This record gives sequence, C-alpha cells and structure tokens, in this order.
Amino acid sequence: MDLSLSNKVYIVTGGAKGIGAAISKIIAAEKGIVVIAGRNKNDNQAMVDEIIKSGGKASCITAELGDPAACREVIEFTVEKYGQIDGLINNAGNNDGIGLEKGSPEKFFQSLQKNLSHYYNLAHYALPYLKKTKGNIVNIGSKVAVTGQGNTSGYAASKGAINALTREWAVELLPYSIRVNTVLPAEVWTPLYENWIKTLPNPKEKLAQIVSKIPFENRMTTSEEIANMTVFLLSERSSHTTGQIIFVDGGYSHLDRSL
Repeated sequence: MDLSLSNKVYIVTGGAKGIGAAISKIIAAEKGIVVIAGRNKNDNQAMVDEIIKSGGKASCITAELGDPAACREVIEFTVEKYGQIDGLINNAGNNDGIGLEKGSPEKFFQSLQKNLSHYYNLAHYALPYLKKTKGNIVNIGSKVAVTGQGNTSGYAASKGAINALTREWAVELLPYSIRVNTVLPAEVWTPLYENWIKTLPNPKEKLAQIVSKIPFENRMTTSEEIANMTVFLLSERSSHTTGQIIFVDGGYSHLDRSL
C-alpha cells in the first residue's frame, strides 16, 4: 500500500531508540523525510546513518526538549533545511517513577516539564507550517493514562494530559484540516522498558507474569506495530480520522486479562 509520504517532512521526537526508531524507519521506508530530535547526539546520528544507508532520507538535531527554546530550534532547523513540515510525531518521554510518596512537588513539576511540555511547545511552533501543508500530529501516549501503574504520578499525569490535548487540538485545528490523533501502547519491549523491568524484584518472573496477561497471543506489542499505526495515521489513508486515541496493545487495556 502506497501511503503517499514521498518527500514529505516528519519530525520524530525521541526518534533514535525504541518506538521512535521504528517510526523513523517506517517513515523513511515509505519515502518520507525524517527529522530526528532528541538529547543524544550519537544515537540520533547513528539512526540517520542507518536510514541513509538503507536508501532513505533523514537528518537530526540534538535538543533537550524540556526547554521551550530547544523546541523552537527543532522547528526552525527543519524549516530551514526542508522548507516545510508535514507532520509532527510527539514520542519522547520517560517513565521516571516520580510518585506521590517517593516524589516531591518539585520533582513532579520537573516530570511534567520533561514529559509533557514539549508536546505543546513543538505543536505550537510547528503550527504555522502545518497549516500550510494541512499536515497532522500524532502523539504517542501510554496505557498508564487509563490504567494507572503506581509510583509514577508525573508520567501518568503527562500521558493523561496528552489524551486530553489530542481531543482539544483536534477541535481547535478543524478549520485548518489538521488531524490530531494519539497511539496508545501498553506493554512494548523497548530499551526503556527493559531498564524498568530490571529495577523490579525477580525481573524475569515479573516479565513472564505481565506477558501472560496480554490477551492477544500472550505476547508484547512490538515497536514496529506501534510504528505501523502511527505512520498509517500520518498518511492520507486515514484522511477522515481525527481526535482518536487508538490502543495498539493486544487488548491489554480493555479486554478481560483473565482470558
């Protein structure tokens, strides 16, 4: 299926690792142009090199996305280099474990700054260019917004806000034919997930327990499965889909886990 992404320009935050890397690769495979934005210069460049080696088009910018000025720089870099923005994929974030008991008011707001603020800031600065292209925004959320997890108030609040902003922006941007959707993963094996599972007592047993409760095929969702839905939403093939929170989670969030 041709998704008609050829030579369109897409910013992917956190696009060098995990889900973000899978999104970057699939956009490039569909002949779109990827701009990877994230804090790790070496990881960013390695992903760009991999995409170019595979015949795709990509570039990167090192940015601490919690800083509003850095978000503006990401947009300015993209427009200066390519002259347009066709889509924004807000993906970067970190389940940082800032809970009610173990956190503090200061750490809670730092978590919001790190996990939420750049979703708004990048959308704000990208908006004039998205209006020109009738582009769209895809946010990557988390099941934590709807199921809770415990001991991660900052991250949960951020992801809950992202769900609300998806609906809010979809309404606000209707006059410009800009679509806004969220893809919501549950249990996806990524480097961040691996790091988290290792912090738990008996990580192998805990992982087996989690996987056993994923209804569809008792397996974790792959990064590529999240990316496939994300790129579909970016494309003209989903031209009348907006304001949606789409769960790509093997039924984890809604089906009876006793199944």
